[in-house]
Amino acid sequence: MHLEIITPDRKVFEGEVTAVVFPGSDGQFEVLNNHAPLISTLKHGEVTVTSATGREAFRIEGGVVEVLRNNVIVLAEAIVA
Repeated sequence: MHLEIITPDRKVFEGEVTAVVFPGSDGQFEVLNNHAPLISTLKHGEVTVTSATGREAFRIEGGVVEVLRNNVIVLAEAIVA
């Protein structure tokens, strides 16, 4: 599936992934290929991305995620260093 992580300043990540774990407002959840359509708010925490090349994590301040037809778009308020 295709993932984009975007902040108001820049595009942080774009690429093909196999799994993504999100810090949802109501708890952590994972999105895999062919996931049902979903829109969720995100709280401060870590977005963990798994791809063919390995695992990568991004700490976000919060935001929104949309999952639709194997496209995942994360609109993060900010990335924490």
